[in-house]
Amino acid sequence: MTALALARSWRPKTFSELIGQDHVVKALTHALDQGRLHHAWLFTGTRGVGKTTISRIMAKALNCTGADGSGKMTSEPCGKCPACMEIDAGRFVDYIEMDAASNRGVDDIASLLEKAAYAPSSGRYKVYMIDEVHMLTNHAFNAMLKTLEEPPEHVKFILATTDPQKIPVTILSRCLQFNLKQMPVPLIVEHLEKVLAAEKVDYEVNALRVLAKAAQGSMRDALSLTDQAIAYAAGKVTEESVRGMLGTLDDAYLIRILDCLIAKDGATLLAVANEMGERSMSFSLALQDLSSLLQKIAAAQVVPESVLDDWPEAPEIRRLAGQLTKEEAQLFYQITITSRPDLSLAPDEQTGFAMTLLRMLAFRPGSSAGSVSGSAPSAPPVNTARPVSTSPAAPANRSAPAAPAPSAPKASAQAPVAAPAPATQTTPANTGPVDRPDWHGLMRQLPVRGLVQQLAFQTELQDWNDSPNGIKAVVVTPMPQLASDSSIARLADALTAHFGKTVKVVIEKGEVEGKTVAKVDAQIHQEKRLNAEQMIAADPFIQQLEKEFGAKVVGGSVKPL
Repeated sequence: MTALALARSWRPKTFSELIGQDHVVKALTHALDQGRLHHAWLFTGTRGVGKTTISRIMAKALNCTGADGSGKMTSEPCGKCPACMEIDAGRFVDYIEMDAASNRGVDDIASLLEKAAYAPSSGRYKVYMIDEVHMLTNHAFNAMLKTLEEPPEHVKFILATTDPQKIPVTILSRCLQFNLKQMPVPLIVEHLEKVLAAEKVDYEVNALRVLAKAAQGSMRDALSLTDQAIAYAAGKVTEESVRGMLGTLDDAYLIRILDCLIAKDGATLLAVANEMGERSMSFSLALQDLSSLLQKIAAAQVVPESVLDDWPEAPEIRRLAGQLTKEEAQLFYQITITSRPDLSLAPDEQTGFAMTLLRMLAFRPGSSAGSVSGSAPSAPPVNTARPVSTSPAAPANRSAPAAPAPSAPKASAQAPVAAPAPATQTTPANTGPVDRPDWHGLMRQLPVRGLVQQLAFQTELQDWNDSPNGIKAVVVTPMPQLASDSSIARLADALTAHFGKTVKVVIEKGEVEGKTVAKVDAQIHQEKRLNAEQMIAADPFIQQLEKEFGAKVVGGSVKPL
């Protein structure tokens, strides 16, 4: 006799056996215990998280009669009465499962609704379960609206879908919606341990962890992959056999890749890529696993306690978190995830993967040039990431050591390799006193936009006090509604960055004596408009039109370019 698949033999039969959907179980059990049942439920979620399973458990709970045949509706179906046994066996006449992917037309729904009018044959309720309900046509949805809103008392509808966005709101408003969660990796591992222990199959916990990650939140996929792993290993389910079956990457390769990037060892880096190609590993999954590892490293740099001791790679994650800078971890992660779609554009996946590694080697946050094994040391860091300089105009710069950073921190985006840029690109700190500035010219220079710029353009400097503790600028504005706390703080931050010392901005309401930036701009615009109107009025062609046809230039319609 053929063995039953794990996903089928280990399908939960009661709510207590259901894993990872406690929020749904709690709501449904309370409704069953209190007898407050809705007539339609909608279960949403990715594949293999329990939508059909919950539907069958609900059908048993609604129709269970108990082992003695006198039981009532319950949240704990007995599993022994005829209704429970027939639902588990898939032959209960009053529980109808319909696949909307293959029965999506209005005729299919009309036939179903016609049968719904009749009383159940043997059960307490007729339960209609429509799977992948989003596949129904618009006409089919419209046909079931009235029945779904006011079905017969003996009918319950259970709808399931992986794409609730495609369901009309008129259907959603008639159902109680439950969103089923994806299964986390630890929960899947824990369940697989129970399953394999009951099946008397030896296993390695790390192998189950690899299977859980490959399942991507689906318990059914995890059980199906476990079935495949048992057959593949022909004995103990080991991490090596599982990785060989899935074509996934051993974490040792990922650690070697990051070590080569830290050491700037390009030769070994390419050798690792070639070795992976010889073993026919999936480079797309390799980038996926590498991005996952980099995320854990970045999290460990910010929150060290996020690294769990039971992780087999925990010591390596902590070591790499100390050797990589936060900026490098972020940049490598970004390169990794953005390179996965490019693999299909490369001549082959191995070439695309190798170029991704070289890209991570070539780019460094805060360096004007990267370096590989045997090349010159890189220049002092700047605040931007740019690729290795390979300009043929200065070959000597690639073999000679970089010159020391100049004392004047003048940043240049086009500087050669031997001419390093400053640590930041802001105005240098000003230790001496700052004279009273040209306020209007200063407001035009500040890199502010939106409401902050409008506030800056509507102000006039009233008092400027420079002290060792910082600068206090008292300004007056006729439009205090622009002076919100956030706008004042952002204006003060921009001034602080400009002068290199703390600037406190105090806004006072009042009329300005001089001319604000906004007034100057308005006056210039007015002068341009007047000049344009005078030019139009003096134009011979316009004068001829006015003379011969009585034409007239509409006032205010002339706008300067």
